[in-house]
Formats: sequence, structure tokens, C-alpha cells
Amino acid sequence: MLLIATAFALITVDIRGGQESPVDGARQAAAAVFGPVENGVAAAVDPVGNAIGAVRDSGERHTRIAALEKENAALKAKLGSDDRNRNRVRELDSMLKTAGAGQYGIKGAEVIAIGAAQGFSWTVTIDIGARDGVQRDMTVLNGSGLVGRVTTVGPSTSTVLLANDPDFTVGTRMEESDELGFATGQGDRPLLVQLLNGKAKVKKGDRLVTFGSQADKPFVPGVPVGEVVRVDPAGGGLTRNVYVRPYVGFTKLDIVGVVVQAPRTDPRDMVLPQKPKPAPTVTVTATPPAPDGGQPGQQMGGQAPVGPATGRVERKPGQPAQRPAAPPADQQAGQPDADQPDQNQQPQDQGATP
Repeated sequence: MLLIATAFALITVDIRGGQESPVDGARQAAAAVFGPVENGVAAAVDPVGNAIGAVRDSGERHTRIAALEKENAALKAKLGSDDRNRNRVRELDSMLKTAGAGQYGIKGAEVIAIGAAQGFSWTVTIDIGARDGVQRDMTVLNGSGLVGRVTTVGPSTSTVLLANDPDFTVGTRMEESDELGFATGQGDRPLLVQLLNGKAKVKKGDRLVTFGSQADKPFVPGVPVGEVVRVDPAGGGLTRNVYVRPYVGFTKLDIVGVVVQAPRTDPRDMVLPQKPKPAPTVTVTATPPAPDGGQPGQQMGGQAPVGPATGRVERKPGQPAQRPAAPPADQQAGQPDADQPDQNQQPQDQGATP
């Protein structure tokens, strides 16, 4: 209690004294001593104060962050949409090239549903129907090849049975041999093709197109189907089985075309993509060295090469004529020198012994 009373007394005296307070000197001395300590404590607790301020302003900052996140999401959606649009443009361009190569009149469509909703295991729904001129049993294709055929037509939508469905069958023709067959879907496995000729020669990599139907329904001719990936051994039966990988990816369909007008003539193999050209092979021919270590095409002893037709000694301009090497001793007897007259025909006065 005594300390409290003393403190109140000092405070009263200091207030009444004003600038001439008797405790002013003591207050200045205390400030000089404890001021640095207060600054250090203030610096230490500054983050705490900032955090309190941040909590107080967190509502406004949260609003700004939410707005930025919304803008980022919009930008990402736009970028994703641009990428998708570019892919769709490429698909449309490829489909138009396929239709142009086969002279097919098509109606472009977009796949809007996929699955078994219509009662089939491998079907898609497209966004065009009877109002667009679509009819049942029309061929459906895309830039890669055969997609399927139209099975159900509504006013503004249609159902397409895909070529890999087990209930799907299409007549096929081999690219080069013209062997005919029937392709049947097997879900996510390669198509099964039964060739009508049990002895048909077929190999891996051979390609097939649609053979076509009467009145071009349900299939127009010349649409690419796929390429052979496996061939069953010929067993002497009436038919032969081959397995074909389809060109179309049935799990990622987007832009397709319904053939509403068949070609005037069978395009046959014109719609198939061009085969890749094989890489050129480099052939290196090694020239064997001449006998005894000489260079190819050179005679030993510095002699010039002998012409192949005449046997003459060939020499370069300015080079003195050189006589060919003498034949072996066992071949010299009875053979006159090519550059000297026969010794038996020389006059007696030119070195002949009397």
C-alpha cells in the first residue's frame, strides 16, 4: 500500500509541475536507459501486430484472391477450349479430305452421347437426324475410315452402330489381291475378317476397304477399314481368318460424317492413306587389294596398266614408251619379240654367224 500511495503522490506532483516538474530529470534518465529496450521489444512483436492487422483485413484479401482464382479458371477454360477447337478443326479437315478422295457427299455431325443407352453395347448418338437428310442404313465415317452405320433416326439425332460391335458386319476387299471377305466387330479387340478364299495369300500389314453394298446401303465402297495384324494358318477350309486393326479409334470419336450421297464410281483403294516410303539403304562395295600389296588397277614394277581390248601398253602423254615385261623363260622359246624382227629372217651381214 505504501508503494501505491507513493506512486500516486509522484504522479500528482509531476502533473502539477508541468515542464518544471521535480521528477523531470529522473524521467529523462529512465528514457535514456529503457528506450533501446522498448525499441527491441517493439521490433520483436511487430510480426504479431502485422498478423493481427492481416486478420483484420483478411476479408478484403480473400475477396481479391477469389476474384483472381476465378479469372485464372476462366483463362484455363479458354485455353482448353482453344486446344479442343484446334483438334476439332484438324479432325474436320481430315474428314473432308477423306470424303473428297472418295467423292462421298457427307453431312458433318458431332458425337453427343456414347454407350449402351440405346440398347447396343457399342453405339454413339450424333446431333443430326431426319431433318438433315439422314436415313437408316447410311455409312458413317471420319478422317481415319469406317465408323459404322446409322441404325435409328430421330428428328434431330441419330444412333450409329459402331464397326467394332459384335452385331456389326461389313463386306471387305483386300487392297492389292482384291480378295473378298466379311469383317465382324469384336469390341476392343481387332476385327475378325473371314476371307472367302481359304487359300488366299495375305500377310501382316495388308490393308482392307469396304466392298460396298447393293444400292450403296448400308455401305458405300472404298472406305478404309484397317490393316491386318495377324493371320491364322491356312487349314484347307473354305474360308481363312485374319485379324484387322481398325483405323478408327472408337473410344475417342468426336467429329463424324454421314454419307448422304454415294460416289458415282467405286474409288477402290484411292481413299487409303499413302504407305510410308522405306528409308534409302546405303550400299558399300569393298574393292579387294591387288596381289603382293599393290594398289588396285596397277601393275607391279611401275608398269602402266595394259588395255583390256588390245593388249597394248598405255602410257600418259610425254611418257617414254615402255616395253611390256618379258614373258617367262619357258614361254620365250619359239615366240618372236613383238618389237624386233625374227632373228631367223635377218640378213647374214647383220650379226649372223657364217
